[in-house]
Amino acid sequence: MFDLLIENIRRRDVKLTPRHIDTIKSLFVHKKLRKHQYILQEGEIATHDNFLIKGLAKMYRVDEKGQEHVLRFTPEEWWAGDLASFLSQQPTIYNVDCVEDTEVLRISAKDLEVLFNKIPEMNKYFRLLYQRSIISYSNRLTSNLSKSASERYSEFIQQYPLIEQRVPNHLIASYLGITPQSLSRIRRLQTKRKV
Repeated sequence: MFDLLIENIRRRDVKLTPRHIDTIKSLFVHKKLRKHQYILQEGEIATHDNFLIKGLAKMYRVDEKGQEHVLRFTPEEWWAGDLASFLSQQPTIYNVDCVEDTEVLRISAKDLEVLFNKIPEMNKYFRLLYQRSIISYSNRLTSNLSKSASERYSEFIQQYPLIEQRVPNHLIASYLGITPQSLSRIRRLQTKRKV
């Protein structure tokens, strides 16, 4: 169960001893969630950060008309939650729920501090994660402001190569900021270009 997390940490050049691994296992809690179950709901404070070991989640906001706007998808080996709420301990404006039955390893903000104290190298791991998250949000914002829907769809396929088969079309369209009909049209045009 912890193998994915340990490997993910090691890929960031963080050296882990057997004692470090025992500490990690003692501070993270395994949790199973059903499809459509919330990891985090608007108005709550993100008390945990969640590493997906199985399943798929989405982060989204619902506008005043009831329209869902997907900000990101979280597959296996990614972190799910609202980083701003987790770090500031302020209520989130987002929802994070499971697109599929999902399993996470979660750590509380308090236990994360314990982790940093016991394994100082973990500061590097989370710093790299947070930097990557900031870059990803910046790139997504720039893309939404300056690229065509077709270009955004191509970027989506690059960023989430295997998710297209796991996510309903209306959620992909929401992520791209277009209608499902526009998504179908873009797919048809891209298919014709490949033939």
